[in-house]
Amino acid sequence: MSLRSRFALAFAAVGAVVATVVGVLSYQAASDRVLAETDRSLRSTTVALARAQEQELALDDAVARAPDLYPGPDLPGPGDEEEPRPILQAVSRDGTPTPLGGPPVPLPVSDSTRRLAASGEAGQSDTAEIVVDGRTYRRLTTALGGDSGALQVAVRIDQTHHVLGGMAREIAAVSGAVVLVVAGAGRLLAGRITRRLARLTDVAEKVSADGRVAFDGAGLVGGRDEVGRLSASFSRMLARIVAAREAQERLVHDVAHELRTPLTSLLTNATVLRRAPELSPDARDRLLDDVEGETRALGHLVDELVELALDRGRQEAEEPVELTEVARRAARRVYRRTGRLVHVDADGSVVHGRPQGLERALGNLLENAAKFDPDGEEPIEVRVHRGRVTVSDRGPGIDADDLTRVFDRFYRADTARGLPGSGLGLAIVSDVAETHGGTVFAAARTGGGTAIGFTVDASRLLPGADADPASGSTACAGRHDG
Repeated sequence: MSLRSRFALAFAAVGAVVATVVGVLSYQAASDRVLAETDRSLRSTTVALARAQEQELALDDAVARAPDLYPGPDLPGPGDEEEPRPILQAVSRDGTPTPLGGPPVPLPVSDSTRRLAASGEAGQSDTAEIVVDGRTYRRLTTALGGDSGALQVAVRIDQTHHVLGGMAREIAAVSGAVVLVVAGAGRLLAGRITRRLARLTDVAEKVSADGRVAFDGAGLVGGRDEVGRLSASFSRMLARIVAAREAQERLVHDVAHELRTPLTSLLTNATVLRRAPELSPDARDRLLDDVEGETRALGHLVDELVELALDRGRQEAEEPVELTEVARRAARRVYRRTGRLVHVDADGSVVHGRPQGLERALGNLLENAAKFDPDGEEPIEVRVHRGRVTVSDRGPGIDADDLTRVFDRFYRADTARGLPGSGLGLAIVSDVAETHGGTVFAAARTGGGTAIGFTVDASRLLPGADADPASGSTACAGRHDG
């Protein structure tokens, strides 16, 4: 069963319950009011009958002695049409009924009536519905007290039951109509609610079916309710999947391109090695050096690719990081590898970030600077100021056309074609900066060389970032490891 149908059934069930409760309460209220009015009429008739009996006792003799002013049989006149009249009956203490007026219908004397007539207190009453000759009557029995017995007053209520039955049927019909209307409205409303869910389901099923994501976001984003938020989140998720898929495809193409060169060289060298006995010792040494260098380059490329593919920097837990210490550790490592001194000028910035990722990014910048200025005598400069890290070298510099592309994966400027490297070091720097909400930059250094670095978002600066610049004193990192 679809979610839309379930919504419609749920609305119908709720509507049925509400309509039933309202209908029953309405019928009960109307029935109680009508019967209460009937009982009130019966009590009024009983009171009038009791008073009439008292007057009749006092006037019996006078009426008996009075002359008959209209002798002869009584004939009906205009306006004497028969109207529904109450049945009046007296019950003596021994339970003997005596009709007092109204239609000639004998009211049955029940046990409760006998008790009221025999020992009931004046005013004590009992109300019941009785059926006589297939007709329904509502009877009120009232005790007169003492030896007076009881009075019974009854009125036919078939018409009342007929009216109440008609009202019950009307209420049932209205309730049924309400249920149908509510079910229809529920289905329409469910359709509006589930339309975006159906769109989400269609997209998810297509992605699951063929594994490809072709999504433009149409029809998903919208609304401030839970479904709208889910739709917007799903849209953003699919957009990220699309971007990740495109990045993955670009990475695969770039990797294939980058691997082709060292693999081709290794294949050529392997072919030449088949004729190793024919080569001179110098040629064999050069060939083996070339194989060893290509193998190292290939291994370095694989390490860089694994770093990017596993996205380790994003999985590292964040913590307060002193950029001064990060810069000094990276500087000491570069000194051990290259022998180049690094001059660190830091202001004591402390940021909330990933220490290993930041150290990796700064180390890549320093190794890149050392690679492009291998014979430099001046130290490489690192400046840390309010979460902005800048590495300056005195190498050949970067052409203006290449400044905007040096952070692309596998991109290598013309000046770097003959140097070792995979073209991924600065791409990793860009990735680290992005995970910290910052950006990367590269520019020509005044006096020659390049100034290149990254920033950390200002919201990540922690108390202590405005420390006295002297606390991060300038130093030539690496001297102590010489």
